[in-house]
Amino acid sequence: MSDDLATRPGLPEQYRYLLADLPRDRWHGAEVAAMARFWLQMHSGFRREVASMDALTTQWRAGSLALPDLHRRLIPTLQSFLQHLDGHHNIETHHYFPTMRQVEPRIGAGIDLLDRDHDVIHGHLDALFQTGLAFHQGVSGNAPTASDAAARLADALDQAGPSLGRHLEDEEDIVVPLITRHADVFKG
Repeated sequence: MSDDLATRPGLPEQYRYLLADLPRDRWHGAEVAAMARFWLQMHSGFRREVASMDALTTQWRAGSLALPDLHRRLIPTLQSFLQHLDGHHNIETHHYFPTMRQVEPRIGAGIDLLDRDHDVIHGHLDALFQTGLAFHQGVSGNAPTASDAAARLADALDQAGPSLGRHLEDEEDIVVPLITRHADVFKG
């Protein structure tokens, strides 16, 4: 199984051992630590934002949403998404991941995998920022290329979505059971 985020079909088996104690079908209710539930809520928010942006670009591509309306609705969501995801990854990389390595040394290589994922996702975030800025400038300046800029942004969203989805799921498979196992360390 590949560790490459773009081609990885799921979390490599050697990093799934924490799921034996707390499989996904038990991730509801009080059995999951409060911090892990918060983590899942954050990830759910990212998924909703991606789905919302995908729906908008799909409507625009189908001709049922005008370019100015796409701009008005997409750019604020994109800005929020970029800020929140970048902040979330920074906190994970600099605060939570080092603590996770300390309290559960066996998962260190899995945490390294997630950190490498962040690097890949950061490349997508940069592409989304650049294409989003070009789209915003094109619409704001009534540029004849605004539609092309919208298409490039939609393509960048298409590229980012699957990698982000894969990362969120794989991260949850490590983080939710780990935080729950060590709830005393990860108090919210």
